[in-house]
Amino acid sequence: MLLAWKPWLAAAGLSLMTACSATNDPPVPRAPAPEPPRVTEVEDACGAGRVQDRVGRHFDEALGASLREESGTDTLRVMRPGEAHTLDYRAERLNVRLDDRDRITALNCG
Repeated sequence: MLLAWKPWLAAAGLSLMTACSATNDPPVPRAPAPEPPRVTEVEDACGAGRVQDRVGRHFDEALGASLREESGTDTLRVMRPGEAHTLDYRAERLNVRLDDRDRITALNCG
């Protein structure tokens, strides 16, 4: 007779445990995502805003020369994954960030 009660006892225990875990708290409200940062002329001393159409392209020396010429910067820094870079900030320097396939992922000043 005890064997007949085991499934019922297990079901009752399980329903009691799930009832205790339920909360009546309202869901946490979510704020909308912030707007992405915009590059202003004051922040764009290196001309990164003028060459943003190059993001996604394969980087080579000819494209580097084109980026330098069209952005108007004298200093271009190519940043590949895993390489060490200085943390000094130079507003007039154009940073060319590449992925592991030498595709441009970002162009920014610094």
